[in-house]
Amino acid sequence: MKSNTARMRIPLSLLAIGVAALCGGQALAYDGTKCKEAGNCWEPKPGYPEKVAGSKYDPKHNPNELNKQSVSLAAMEARNAQRVANFKKTGKFEYDVAKLPKP
Repeated sequence: MKSNTARMRIPLSLLAIGVAALCGGQALAYDGTKCKEAGNCWEPKPGYPEKVAGSKYDPKHNPNELNKQSVSLAAMEARNAQRVANFKKTGKFEYDVAKLPKP
């Protein structure tokens, strides 16, 4: 006499194989026939423009937002320069720039 778990193993295995076959078949559907040249097979989805600039998909980034990182890096380098100059002058390293003497 087989237990209930042994009887359920076969249908569950068949179900798992069926799901794997359905999902795996979609990945193999692309045949590469629309390549512009060897290795250049990207194409936009239907309705997506060939060029993004000037279309409704153009993110139109704010230059000030894009510039924030370079501004913060420049400020960091200025603080580090003050710390190094103070260290060379006094021989003691002070991390807090507010505690450094004003030039």
